[in-house]
Amino acid sequence: MAVIAAFVVNAALNLVLGLLIAQILGPANFGRFALGTAGAVVLNILLFEWLRLSATRFYSARVREAEPWIRAMLDRAYAATAIGLTGAAVLALAGTPVLGEPALLAAAAAGTAVGIGLFDYQAALARARFVGGLYLRLVLVKNGLALVMMVSAAWATADAAAVMLAGGLSQFLAAVIVHRALSDPPRPHAAGRRRESLRLFMAYGLPVVAANVVYQLMPFANRSAVAAVAGFAESGYFSLAADIGGRIFGTLGAALDLLLFQIAVLAAETHGHEAGEEQVARNGAVVLALILPSAAGFWAVAPALDALVVPAAYRGHFVDYTLLLLPGLVALAVMNFALNPIFQIRRRTLPLVAAGLVGALVNLVGALALAGPFGPHGIAAAQSLGFLAAMLFLGIRGLTGPNRLRMPWRDPLAVVLATAAMTVAIVPLRGLDPWLALPACVIVGGFVYGALVWRFDIAGLRAAMVARFGRAVPA
Repeated sequence: MAVIAAFVVNAALNLVLGLLIAQILGPANFGRFALGTAGAVVLNILLFEWLRLSATRFYSARVREAEPWIRAMLDRAYAATAIGLTGAAVLALAGTPVLGEPALLAAAAAGTAVGIGLFDYQAALARARFVGGLYLRLVLVKNGLALVMMVSAAWATADAAAVMLAGGLSQFLAAVIVHRALSDPPRPHAAGRRRESLRLFMAYGLPVVAANVVYQLMPFANRSAVAAVAGFAESGYFSLAADIGGRIFGTLGAALDLLLFQIAVLAAETHGHEAGEEQVARNGAVVLALILPSAAGFWAVAPALDALVVPAAYRGHFVDYTLLLLPGLVALAVMNFALNPIFQIRRRTLPLVAAGLVGALVNLVGALALAGPFGPHGIAAAQSLGFLAAMLFLGIRGLTGPNRLRMPWRDPLAVVLATAAMTVAIVPLRGLDPWLALPACVIVGGFVYGALVWRFDIAGLRAAMVARFGRAVPA
């Protein structure tokens, strides 16, 4: 329950923080901030992600006691990478008098990536050991620091680089604060064991990193293209819709992944590979059961959100870009949290790279074809097409053929039908006054979808609720 609480807090505060930063900075500076942040995310994935993935896949409470060299290698690799990236940030900062704003944003991106990487590492260790209370504390500290430091930096400086650095520093400080609670006692082990671990981590994680770098380079390139074609203000409109949607589905998927993938790893470790794959199949159904209705609900309430909570300078643009970007954001979440685990549990992650390349190619062709007649909106549509193509490719690889994941098709079909029924129920409510449309869509949609899930036990959610809370839970 602590992990779920952390998810709710993280989602709410991230949404509030994004809107506050957008309001204070304005479209043009927010466009710069979003572009620099996208660069920081790319750096984090490129340099740290393979280690975070290795922590979630190979570290556990059992490994902590029986294989101490795993943690030792993770710690050393993280420290070396963080020191090297900090040096790169200092060099970029030194070049600011000559290169100007690009060098300043690059330095801020490198510094921010260090903070993101260390925070994600501590979070991965907490989830690998199933210490939900500590994970909740980590998220609360990070969000509290980020809210104070980033908003203060935006208010005082109105500078995109300063806000980025404040965000990175907040994550770094949160990681430092909980570091002692997550540390392992030193245990003697042979140095050769660490080298073996490093080879294992690289073979497992680098293909996933390559795919994720491609997935992050696509939005980065698209935001850059929008800024080049229509200016930083238009890039800010694009970025706000992408960031809010990405945070909603990314945070929702990550909250599920925090529990579900670790359960699959535990099943494989305890009962064998087949048990792990069976759990991954069940996990995929749960991810779909929550991602698809959330997407339909977000589409329904987007006009109300635009009128009620989006800063005035972005209104209208937010809805336009959200509708174009939403299919791609959903496809990316399904890939990351339902399809990728198929290959991760098997330790065969090369298909993820192929899917990323397919997506990037479709994105590029789509942008070249659509940017001319439709401008920045064509670039947004091309991004969605790229993510959808990658999802389809990965789905075909994982769910068809002799080595396919054995997933019962009843649950995915039931999710689609229940989401369709929910959408039909809430479509008429979109035209209400925004103050009425927002709660009406949430209440009616939640009731319709929840009733269908309960009646037909879609994705086993009713059984899970009964097992967790007992039969006193009302329908």
